[in-house]
Amino acid sequence: MTDRHIGHERAGPELVRVSVRDLVEFVMQAGDLGGGMFVGAGRAVAGTRGHQRIQKSRPADYEAEIAVSFRVVTPEVELEIKGRIDGVWRGADPVVIDEIKTTTTPLMEITVENQPLHWGQARVYAYMFATQHNLECIAVQLTYLNLDTLETLELRQEYAVAELKTFFGDLVSRYLVWARTMNEWRSARDASIAGLAFPFAGYRAGQRAFAVGVYRAIADGVNLFAQAPTGIGKTVATLFPALKALGGGLVAKIFYLTAKTVGRNVAEDTLKMLAGIGLRCKVLTLTAKEKICFLDTPDCRPEACEYARGYFDRVKDALEAIFQRDSFNRPAVEEVARAHRVCPFEFSLFLSLWSDVVIGDFNYAFDPRVYLRRFFDPPQDEYAFLVDEAHNLPDRAREMFSAELRKSWFAELKKPVKIPYPAVARALAKITPHFTRASRELSQAVPAGDRPPGVAAEPPEELVQALRRFLKAAEACLTEPEPSEARTALLEVYFRATAFVRVAETFDEHFVCYTEVEGRDVRIRLFCLDPSDLLAEALKRARSTVFFSATLLPMKYFFEILGGRKGGNMPDRILRLPSPFDPARLRLMVLPQIRTEFRVRDQSYESLVDIIRAAVAGRRGNYMVYFPSYKYMNAVREIFTAKCRDIRVLEQSSGMDEDARDAFLREFSDDGSSTLVGFAVMGGIFGEGIDLRGERLIGSIIVGVGLPQICLERDLIRDFFERKSGTGFEFAYRYPGMNRVMQAAGRVIRTERDRGIVLLIDERFLRHGYRSLFPSEWSHARTIRSVDTLKQAVTAFWNNINR
Repeated sequence: MTDRHIGHERAGPELVRVSVRDLVEFVMQAGDLGGGMFVGAGRAVAGTRGHQRIQKSRPADYEAEIAVSFRVVTPEVELEIKGRIDGVWRGADPVVIDEIKTTTTPLMEITVENQPLHWGQARVYAYMFATQHNLECIAVQLTYLNLDTLETLELRQEYAVAELKTFFGDLVSRYLVWARTMNEWRSARDASIAGLAFPFAGYRAGQRAFAVGVYRAIADGVNLFAQAPTGIGKTVATLFPALKALGGGLVAKIFYLTAKTVGRNVAEDTLKMLAGIGLRCKVLTLTAKEKICFLDTPDCRPEACEYARGYFDRVKDALEAIFQRDSFNRPAVEEVARAHRVCPFEFSLFLSLWSDVVIGDFNYAFDPRVYLRRFFDPPQDEYAFLVDEAHNLPDRAREMFSAELRKSWFAELKKPVKIPYPAVARALAKITPHFTRASRELSQAVPAGDRPPGVAAEPPEELVQALRRFLKAAEACLTEPEPSEARTALLEVYFRATAFVRVAETFDEHFVCYTEVEGRDVRIRLFCLDPSDLLAEALKRARSTVFFSATLLPMKYFFEILGGRKGGNMPDRILRLPSPFDPARLRLMVLPQIRTEFRVRDQSYESLVDIIRAAVAGRRGNYMVYFPSYKYMNAVREIFTAKCRDIRVLEQSSGMDEDARDAFLREFSDDGSSTLVGFAVMGGIFGEGIDLRGERLIGSIIVGVGLPQICLERDLIRDFFERKSGTGFEFAYRYPGMNRVMQAAGRVIRTERDRGIVLLIDERFLRHGYRSLFPSEWSHARTIRSVDTLKQAVTAFWNNINR
């Protein structure tokens, strides 16, 4: 391995694998997108139990769950087709292949003619089994079980194997057209990756070690936790070796996962840059349904959406059209989807099957409600997860694994469902009393033990049972396709209740249940305190996961909370990298005479204004001032604008959309003709992820140690980890807070040419508990004791750095 090449070129064409179901659906599926058809959350479990019910009822000579595979070898492609037959009667004459389907459709409506996909799958299984066992004829039976009535329907047909061979050959030949296209594409892709050199003349300090560490982690099938300082070039240092692993056949697909739009943009730009020097790679960016849907309000019923109506008749043409490109970003997906009149969201999910790199939110890999089951349930191949800005994942994971319900949701549903859905109304009447009782118990509770009033170590089982009855009643109504106001309202509450029941079923010592009264409403929440076990389980979906961030500190905390493996033959790895930049180009100062705790903040407003003015007086340019809350920020900003009328001010507002955010950042020009001070909130959209290089940002002023606001959930996290390891305050408050501080400071130095100041304002920055969390590149921090000294220090820095 040389400095600029990692990996190896794979020998020979790639074996193309496809399941029986995917083969049949790709070739035979037609008609409307089934988005308007409701499928209950319990349908998968009920379907499995239905299969087992039928299989157990069969005679003794019936064999269940028979795995089969079949290879079709052509000069260009070797196609492996795999599947599992529900059941086989070997002793029957002829042998019978049994394909079991569960349904809520009335059985009288099911015919041989209106289920072509089911018959297609069964006939493929029959041909594969008959060929492997030298049979000349075989019977195919479709067994339908109605989940509501438990009635069964059996449809049987006999086939000569010669007839099935013709059907199978036609199916495979049509699929092979696309398989050859994919094989040719992968050969071209792998050749481009084999010849791909690192896109820069050299590596930054630590960058090569990072890239090699990523490749070796993927090759060895372990997870890597990488603390890589801002500006090291983390995105290219992860994508480049991951692509080499893809080209070498170590993984079948790369998932680049991030929490924010800016992270997705950086990944897209990096891959575009690599494409400019020869990379051929199909890159898909997944966009949330609500953002990419062509309708004002998403409605996936064929009668309501022309992009759902006839979707499967057109989607393969859309695939062929977009496959002429390498970038499947949002504009490309929308353009092709409009041209071919297909749903852009479903089209993008379909494209994920044919993409080499998938860029998307954390949710697509980790959230139990929306992760991509087509890949991960169970894992269909070897994948690499690249988790950008991984310091955001612990809190995001807590939210993914938690659920809540409000009394008002059920109370407001009673009226619309009373007449059309009386069974649902009766079920609702059994739910709301649980909220009323929980509220009464909370008001009468007194502190006891180690938990506050309203906090329990178990889920509310009686409520969960009532919810299950509600879900069953709702599912029977929601299968009706006709839209109505009542159905829309019911569907929303149904999904919320489903999430609550799902979390209750995974509830263990890592969760608590708490009740809060908010005005006249009552809220019951199942809250995940420690997501480590659930994240560790999710990591099994990938061959290797690379967690990386500029602020993965302290590493012990993130390794534990993100599900790192310590033992076994191949424990997960940790990589700590030094900053590549000259510390002399950053003047890092701590000003400790200001206290920013909540109870004394109002005493600091005037002093902070003087400090900010002194910090920005040394040189014209752009600065950011970060605060722990909007209230604190607005109070100081109001005084600052009144006193410093010669300085232009921008402020972050709550709920800024992408357009407002982009407009804010465009104001940070690099002409240096005037001074601009942006007021922002730590941990917000301008506290991390933004890349204002060079003169676009020359200073960050950070007010406070960034501690999250004190609240019940943070205190519950504190109490949990205090009992577990004696690190409650650190896990709940100090570590997340200092992470925000380091992210805000990291906005200043982005490249070797950048220079600037960082001012940390709070007396706690001198305490050991906080100072010990400073990254190694902050070892030159200087303590400033007065505004006059600050002015002198800033002026001296700019005079020296400009020489």
